[in-house]
Amino acid sequence: MNILASMWGRVFALLLLGVMITAGLTSWLALGEREKTLSQFRETHSIDRVEQLVRALDVLPTQNRAQFLATAPRLGLQVTKLTTGSSSGLPRTEYARAVSERLGKNFRVFSLAEASEESCPYDLRDKQKRRVQCEALGITLNDGTTLKLVVMPPRTPAPPVRQDFIQYVIILIISIGILAYLIARMTMRPLQQMAAAASALGQDINRPALNEQGGSEIRQATRAFNAMQAQIRQHIAQRTHMLAAITHDLQTPLTRLRLRLEKVQDADLKDRLIGDLSAMQMMIREGLDLARSMDSQEQRSVLDLHSLLDSVCTDATDAGQDVRFNGKPGYIVLARPQALRRCLTNLIDNAVKYGHYAEVSLEDSQLQNQPHQNLHMARMVHVLIRDGGPGIPEDYQQQVFEPFFRMETSRSRDSGGTGLGMTIAQNIAQQHQGTVQLRNLSPQGLEVRLSLPLQ
Repeated sequence: MNILASMWGRVFALLLLGVMITAGLTSWLALGEREKTLSQFRETHSIDRVEQLVRALDVLPTQNRAQFLATAPRLGLQVTKLTTGSSSGLPRTEYARAVSERLGKNFRVFSLAEASEESCPYDLRDKQKRRVQCEALGITLNDGTTLKLVVMPPRTPAPPVRQDFIQYVIILIISIGILAYLIARMTMRPLQQMAAAASALGQDINRPALNEQGGSEIRQATRAFNAMQAQIRQHIAQRTHMLAAITHDLQTPLTRLRLRLEKVQDADLKDRLIGDLSAMQMMIREGLDLARSMDSQEQRSVLDLHSLLDSVCTDATDAGQDVRFNGKPGYIVLARPQALRRCLTNLIDNAVKYGHYAEVSLEDSQLQNQPHQNLHMARMVHVLIRDGGPGIPEDYQQQVFEPFFRMETSRSRDSGGTGLGMTIAQNIAQQHQGTVQLRNLSPQGLEVRLSLPLQ
């Protein structure tokens, strides 16, 4: 699973990356400022040591200076004597000017050439592992004696990373990750719930409305979603009631027509008119079934799919149809009993009508749901209905689910039907979070696969 493919994953990654970059930049600036402060402190401390040493040598007699240097702590300084009046002629460095300001006008301070690796007693390396040169100064005392001071550079290499610092960094990263994860999940949870509700809306238009909670924007979006669901439910109800009313009201005049046809003397005309009336009555019944499939108020209950299929196939066999059923029990689904029976009856009737027989079987498999269902693994059960007919061309396999669609070749009007059976079956399957798929068999025949989620 690619975490960046989901919205919460992207928010989590951006939060985590942003906070870590901010923490890194803040630490870098803090360490830089700390290093600058320590460097200034070391430089000031070094100048203090130079001032103390020079003033002590200046007040001592010349013959005692060597003994003093031999016993005094060096503290990062190396002092030797230069030839009287010698000067390097080099411009004074910042460090030399700072020492000169500290000592005053009685002492002459000048810069010497950088100390060589042999004369510098300190083996210091920078971050690139290059040797750091020492500061070399010439200082003339009040009696004219010129001293050479080799001073350890004020900037020392960065200290090694300690174990506890690494532990602190790991704890910080884990804490930031947990915080970013909680914020991302909390922010995206209402959107995920709304996406799941939008997906479930196509399966059950009568599902309960979403709770209006969360931030003002989320509540506003939830309110708009609930209003849209109510409007769609109202439109479907109006259309369903209109279709049911029309088909119901047509039955009374058709019944009167059928009674009056009994008085027709011409037998051939009478048979043709009765056949037309029978077709119209079938269309009315199918229209009522279509209306019920679009807006079913039947309650769901737990069903044994094997028992339901066995009952439907037994009824078909008793009615003279060639129907064979083979499947093991134990498949439990949550369904509307009468609606699902209607779906199975339509599919089996179509198989017998256009394929001469129907072989019904059951199988299950592990299928992965769509991304909007959070990628949970759901076990599906498949009802397979095979017949021996000519099949359906692939170009028409989706169109057969459209209302009143009929094929003129293999499934002609002479064989009966209104073109609503597959539409009704698909509507009922979708209300049960299922699907209906078609596949041609070889060398002939059609397989209808009804897939339903197991309870």
